[in-house]
Amino acid sequence: MEENTRIFGIRAVLEAIQSGKTIDKVYIQKGLAGPLFQELNHQLNKGEFNISYVPVEKLNKLAKGNHQGVVASISPVSFRSIEEVVAQAFEETSTPLFLLLDQITDARNFGAIIRTAACTGVNAIIFPEKGSAPVNADTVKTSAGAVFSVPLCKVNHIKDAVYYLQSSDIQVIAATEKTNDTIYQVDFKKASALVMGNEAKGVSNSILNAVDVKAKLPMSGTIESLNVSVACGAILYEAVRQRIPLNAEGGI
Repeated sequence: MEENTRIFGIRAVLEAIQSGKTIDKVYIQKGLAGPLFQELNHQLNKGEFNISYVPVEKLNKLAKGNHQGVVASISPVSFRSIEEVVAQAFEETSTPLFLLLDQITDARNFGAIIRTAACTGVNAIIFPEKGSAPVNADTVKTSAGAVFSVPLCKVNHIKDAVYYLQSSDIQVIAATEKTNDTIYQVDFKKASALVMGNEAKGVSNSILNAVDVKAKLPMSGTIESLNVSVACGAILYEAVRQRIPLNAEGGI
């Protein structure tokens, strides 16, 4: 059975996986057991799925029906591989711009970021398979449909994506308060990838240790930080500002 972009029931989720549907997230009731669930669990273990084990009350809110302890979100979009999006970007421009999201968990923040990325010429958005907000109806609505125009790429680990981009001669910049350098000191005219961090924790330390550049937005007043989607927009438009002469010459 289907409810918007959700399917529920063990058999329905099994059939969706076996038919190749793009499963964005699977919610499983804590302590679930039984032969049919074991079959589903076997299929889930064969792939890379974003799984959350939740109380039954959560599932009751997600699905109005006999969910049998399992609800899955079907993504409205297809995801691309990092190799594919990088190759395509370099076919289009010598100075691509990528956006990496380190565990952005709010679907509306995610949607707002995607919308801004579409407006600023981002070539692809890269985010981890696990720990990210699902691409659901809220994401689609908040993005104003931009999820269908910006390539989305899921990876196992953001750090591996950082290394892959660096090996492709793309500088990786982390937006973080843990630096004295501002975003206005970064040269965005190069092929670049911007890392935005989790709403509460920011960019993880392991990623900060791997990037090429760390930079922050200058802040004044008593508020210590911006909403991540707002900060992302401010930084991406700094990249646009620097790249305007290139745009005029057809560089990007």
